[in-house]
Amino acid sequence: MKSNKLALLAFAALVGAGSLISSCKKDDVKNQTPTPPPTKMTLYDTLGGTTMVADPASPGKMIEKGRLAIRGVVDSSIFVIAGDPKMQPYFTKLLAEVGAGNLTGFAALSESFTTFVATATGAKNFTYTGMNMKDAHDPAKNGRMAQKADAADFDIFVGDIVIGAKKNGVPDEIIGRLGTILNSVKGDVVQK
Repeated sequence: MKSNKLALLAFAALVGAGSLISSCKKDDVKNQTPTPPPTKMTLYDTLGGTTMVADPASPGKMIEKGRLAIRGVVDSSIFVIAGDPKMQPYFTKLLAEVGAGNLTGFAALSESFTTFVATATGAKNFTYTGMNMKDAHDPAKNGRMAQKADAADFDIFVGDIVIGAKKNGVPDEIIGRLGTILNSVKGDVVQK
């Protein structure tokens, strides 16, 4: 009888110890701060993201580093496109304005295209509010567009963007991701 009581007491002690140990483990797990899942970097983050830097075009103002990188590519690309004889017929109005010293249209195009690309690459602090791509590239709806684009000229346009990106030191992997974004709107831009 004594050995049964002793065995029962030993069993109770083991169960109690096991419960204590398992409750400590549960408390340890319950009190741990869960590890958040890794955040996937957007292309915008890769280009510099929301880190604020001095804007070289506007002394005393700050700009997100990602937006600055995109604006550099956009502006370089606009100049490449303007110098490309195959692209010039699409931008006769813009080229005439720039030739006359009026940079208003250039600035508006730069701002709109920069915001479009920033938004498409994952920027959260900007919203593209310009025309949709179909209307923006339809001369009947956008008087700044001289003619409808065909697939071959769209491909030349993308090639000019690649040249602009390379002038800004953008790595090929990033250029490929930008190309994917541009090609996603090809169906709306190509209208003949």
